[in-house]
Amino acid sequence: MISRKILLLLGAVLSGATGAHAGDNTDIVRDLAVRVGPVIGSALACRDIARPRIQAVVEKFAVVIRDASANEAERSDLTQVFDRSVADGRATVTAGRVDCKAADQRLADLERSVAGPSLSSVIGPSAAVAATSIAPVSTGPAPRGIGEREIRFGIAAPFSGSARELGRQMKLGIDTAFNRVNDSGGVDGRLLKLYAADDGYEPGRTAEAMKQLYEKDQVFGIIGNVGTPTAAVAIPYALERRMLFFGAFTGSNILRNDPPDRYVFNYRASYAEETDAVVRYLIKLRKLQPRQIAVFAQQDSYGDAGFAGVAKAFRALGVSDSAILRLNYARNTVDVDDAVNQLKLQKPPIKAVVMVATYRAAARFIEKTRDLYPAMIYSNVSFVGSTALADELKLLGPRYANGVIVTQVVPAVAGYSSAVLEYKNALAKYFPGEAPDYVSLEGYVAANVLIQAIRRTGGQLDTERLIDTLETTRSLDLGL
Repeated sequence: MISRKILLLLGAVLSGATGAHAGDNTDIVRDLAVRVGPVIGSALACRDIARPRIQAVVEKFAVVIRDASANEAERSDLTQVFDRSVADGRATVTAGRVDCKAADQRLADLERSVAGPSLSSVIGPSAAVAATSIAPVSTGPAPRGIGEREIRFGIAAPFSGSARELGRQMKLGIDTAFNRVNDSGGVDGRLLKLYAADDGYEPGRTAEAMKQLYEKDQVFGIIGNVGTPTAAVAIPYALERRMLFFGAFTGSNILRNDPPDRYVFNYRASYAEETDAVVRYLIKLRKLQPRQIAVFAQQDSYGDAGFAGVAKAFRALGVSDSAILRLNYARNTVDVDDAVNQLKLQKPPIKAVVMVATYRAAARFIEKTRDLYPAMIYSNVSFVGSTALADELKLLGPRYANGVIVTQVVPAVAGYSSAVLEYKNALAKYFPGEAPDYVSLEGYVAANVLIQAIRRTGGQLDTERLIDTLETTRSLDLGL
C-alpha cells in the first residue's frame, strides 16, 4: 500500500502548483515514480480496469516529470525510473502477488489523491523549505543505526585465521568507498560508518558476530559479509530482524532463492556462473575431455556450491556429471594430502583442476602437485582472493604460478575504466601503501551500489524504503 503521506504529496504534485522551480523536486518525483509506477503497472495488467482511468493519471505524472526536470537528461532519467516501476507493477499481477481487486483499489487511491493540497504548500522553492514541509511527523524512535549525522553498517567476516586476508580486503574496499563519500559530506548530511565483527570464517562464531553488530553496534544493515558456510547462519539472523543483507562476498545459491529473500541483495556473479565459464573454456577452447577435469573443493557448503556449478556446466554441455572426481580438504586448514594422493591414483591422468578453495589451501595443493603434473591447468573461483593466492605462489617460485587461472566478477584492477581509476586513487588516498586487489575492488563497487541506492531513497531513510529503491534500480552506470 502507498502511505497516506505519499498520497498527499502525490496529490500536491499532480495538482500542478507552480511554487517550485524546475529541477528542485527531482528527488521527490523520483521517489514518487518508484511508488506510483507499480500501481499503474498492476492496473494495466488487469483488463477489467478502464484504460482512461489509468491514462489520466499517467498523463498528469508525465507533466510532473517535465516540470521537475531541469534538462532533457533529468527528464529521461525520471521517465526511465517510472517506466521500470510500471513494468515491475505488471509483473506483480502476472506472478500472482497482487490481485486485480487490490490493483483497482490502489488506483482509486491515486485518483482521489489528485484533489490534494497545492504543491506550493508542500514543496517550496528552497531545499530547506521542502525538507521541512514533507518531513513526516513521528513519535517513534528513528530506525536502528540511523542518526542525524551517521548511518551505521556492519560486516561479519574473517579477520583472523587462514582466510583473514579476504575479510581485511573486503572491509578495506568498503571503507575506501565510505571514506570517499564522507569526504564530500556523506549522503544527505549523514556519514557512513562500518563496524566489523570477526567470525574467523567459522559458522559457529557467526551468530555471535551478527549479534554484536546488531545489539552492541546497533547497525542499520549488513554489507560485505564473507563466506558461504557463515552466510548460512548470518542470513537467517538478518531475515528474522528484517535487516538489509547486501553485497556478500560469496557466489553461493544460498543467497539466491527463488523467489528471492526480500532483504538479501547480491552484487557478484554466482559460483555456477564462474564455474560454467571455466568448464566451457577447458572443454571448448582447451579441448580437454570431461574425464580429464577434477574438482578440488572445500568440504562444506562453499565447496558444495562450486562443485554443483561444475556439475551443472557438464550437464549443459550434454556431458554426464556422475563421474566427476571431487578432491576435498577441510575448511580453515591446508591439509591437502588426501586430495593429492587421490589425484595420483587417477588413470588416465587429470589435466585440469577446478578449485573451489581459499588461497592458502589452493597454494598448498598447487605446491604439492605442480612437479607431478607440470602441464596441469589450475583454476579457482574469485572467492579465493587472487592477489593473496598470487602472493602465496610467488613465495614458492615462478613455475607455481604458471597455468593458474582465477575467474573474476569485477573488472581487471590493471584496467583503465573510470571506476577502477577512481578506486585506485581513493585507495591510495585513504590507505597509502595498500596495493589494488580484486577483493577490495569488489567491496568498493558493492559499497558504491549501496551508496547510490541510499541517495535515491532520500532523507527519510528506512529499511523498507531502501529495499524498494534497490528493487527498482536498473541500468546503474558506475563507470565499470
